[in-house]
Amino acid sequence: MFSFCHNFCCLRDESFANRENLTDYCNEKDDTFKSSIGQIYQTFDGTELYPSVEEKAAMLLYLVTKNHSFSDGNKRIAATLFLWFMNNNAILYRPDGTKRIADNTLVALTLMIAESKTEEKDIMVKVVVNLINQAN
Repeated sequence: MFSFCHNFCCLRDESFANRENLTDYCNEKDDTFKSSIGQIYQTFDGTELYPSVEEKAAMLLYLVTKNHSFSDGNKRIAATLFLWFMNNNAILYRPDGTKRIADNTLVALTLMIAESKTEEKDIMVKVVVNLINQAN
């Protein structure tokens, strides 16, 4: 399974940000982004809390969307990381070459997660896992 760390995920491209006048885009406000990445690899008593690639991807989308780690672009960054993580774990595309999750579906999911209540986390994650499950 492909895994990554905070340093590998730093997305900010200074020339892009300055050229497009997006100086706040991808600007981390605190350590919550680092925490989000760490949480998807969390274990308890030697057992991973999110053992499947799908669960890790869903939690990554949820946590980066909800934690508001960046000054701007949280939903875009979350969706981009989600796709990137899936692609690097070879689950973004089905064997026939079609995407496992359509772009408009990802937009709707990301917005739904952003608007959801904290106590709905498990439901949101299950929805994402079911949509990207390799059996689908």
